[in-house]
Amino acid sequence: MTHLHAGLSSETTEKARLELNENPDTLHQDIQQVRDMIVTRPDVGFLRTDDDFILRFLRARKFNQTETFRLLAQYFQFRQQNLDMFQSFKVDDSGIKRALMDGFPGVLETPDQHGRKILILFASNWDQSRNSFIDILRAILLSLEVLIENPELQINGFVLIIDWSNFSFKQASKLTPNILKLAIEGLQDSFPARFGGIHFVNQPWYIHAMYTIIKPFLKDKTRKRIFLHGNNLNSLHQLIQPECLPSEFGGSMPPYDMGIWARTLLGPDYNDETEYTLTYDALHVRENCGGGGGGDKEMMKRSQSAVEPGTLRQNDRETNTPLLALD
Repeated sequence: MTHLHAGLSSETTEKARLELNENPDTLHQDIQQVRDMIVTRPDVGFLRTDDDFILRFLRARKFNQTETFRLLAQYFQFRQQNLDMFQSFKVDDSGIKRALMDGFPGVLETPDQHGRKILILFASNWDQSRNSFIDILRAILLSLEVLIENPELQINGFVLIIDWSNFSFKQASKLTPNILKLAIEGLQDSFPARFGGIHFVNQPWYIHAMYTIIKPFLKDKTRKRIFLHGNNLNSLHQLIQPECLPSEFGGSMPPYDMGIWARTLLGPDYNDETEYTLTYDALHVRENCGGGGGGDKEMMKRSQSAVEPGTLRQNDRETNTPLLALD
């Protein structure tokens, strides 16, 4: 076993071998072969190329080296093309902090029965006068950056539950094709996470309509992992056991505390009235999230891939034609 497997349970190591084609004997060779491809994309600035970083991309693409390199290049290209999103890409950025405090995203402490981290979004909590969609997307991406440092989650992956209860038509009308396409590019095409399922619950008809519109932008594998449950929580429980879910989803866990993930990121001194100006280093996050293996404090900092400010503005994306017109 190499240092790259430090902290992994024997069960997870075996899962990586069976499901992801991970071979400890060829791990360094696999990583180097991906690294050797970097010279073929001089147009992309690869800001991080260490073993631990490339390994998460290999795991996300089941050790297919060509697909791994494509994802690695898209990860950095997405950040180059959307420089404004990654300016001040840290937890104490005011926009990201507001989104986190409002529960975007929620992250359950208990994984599901397959060891996958459960992310939840209560869509109706989106106060559009307080949070832009872009800042919510930034908060989700930053949360994933922190979580993906845990090698167990690189292998086990994530599930996402979106509760559309009380999400109004007016709120839905703000979801423009451009910003939804941006979210798809950022999460589906440019991030090294394995999503085992995306679950819609209590979705109204206009969310069905929205899904129909964005469906062509989704990969076939992604479409197969999107489940529209409506108000049928039994179908959700067939895929995620109730013992892993809060009471809002018919589970046996206590109601979800919307601020728990924000407190985890912002540290033990967090409260809703405190303004934070400290630079984010995420070291305490690993301890709280169980991500004990792989890397040090410096690696956690570098994984955020900070870039210089760009010329694009958030408002450029958020004033496009709505998906659903109000008149």
